[in-house]
Amino acid sequence: MNHATRRPATDSTLRLMTALPFVLALAMYGAALAVWWDRLPDPVATHFSAGGGGRADGWTGLTAFAAIGASLLVATGAGWTALVRRRVLWGAWATAGFTGTLLVLLLRDNLDAADATGVVSPLANLALAAGTAGLAALAGWALSRLVPEETHTDAPAPESYDRLPLGPSEVAGWSRDAGSGTLTALGAAFVLAGLVSLFLGPWPLALLLLVVGVPGLALARMRVTVDRRGLTVAPVLTARPRIRVPLDDVAAATVRDVDPVSDFGGWGYRVRAHRTGLVLRSGEALVVRREGGREFAVTVDDAKTAAALLNTLAARGEGV
Repeated sequence: MNHATRRPATDSTLRLMTALPFVLALAMYGAALAVWWDRLPDPVATHFSAGGGGRADGWTGLTAFAAIGASLLVATGAGWTALVRRRVLWGAWATAGFTGTLLVLLLRDNLDAADATGVVSPLANLALAAGTAGLAALAGWALSRLVPEETHTDAPAPESYDRLPLGPSEVAGWSRDAGSGTLTALGAAFVLAGLVSLFLGPWPLALLLLVVGVPGLALARMRVTVDRRGLTVAPVLTARPRIRVPLDDVAAATVRDVDPVSDFGGWGYRVRAHRTGLVLRSGEALVVRREGGREFAVTVDDAKTAAALLNTLAARGEGV
């Protein structure tokens, strides 16, 4: 069985490349504020009616808007830097490009306005921000080529845990919630910022925050279940998306301590050359070796009981 390992230098390079576009966007936003501050109204128009030709229908104090915009870039950048992997570096660049461009365009729309109630933000701003995001995504994709692929070393397969002493007619199941305080906090922060932006900020910004925050919050806490259907991992709050490993695909189950960064390159749902994992924290993880040789790992407490029960049910061939 192959284990993927990431060199510390590779981690540092990837995280630096992930943070870079947000630093550039923050610098661009800060420069625009510094140069245009005396030419901006207070409050500034920050919310516009889609059905009213883009005319302003919401306003925010200039100082508050400056702080909200900077906080958004910092929080989004921190989230991407913590969770990024090589294949989606382009996504971090696209996010920074879209958000930074939209913030600067909003300032430009307010420039030299005597009264912010008459400010108009054209729909073309979204197209321009999307175009910038596309170019930034290409830059991120090109830079990802500079990050080495994970290296792989051969290691012996782990031994299975002892099976539970179940009789031929006995039925058993196991279930435990697994969550991440960090991902929960980040998801809640994005949702809160999105709700605030619905009233104080531009609606495209609110939509972006909610699109990131709501799924992130929903997937920050999962329920891990072992029963006659096999291993099932699903969000606590919703029925989908769901990961299932049926009993007839279980070759062996064991437990291993997992480090999110060194073993999987970050948190969340991770895909590697010979394994996948739902990594919500460091520490104990249930690891299932499938019949095809691939592994699936999920970080959860009391993984030893889950592994023993899964081995027992798989050996009895109770799949449905």
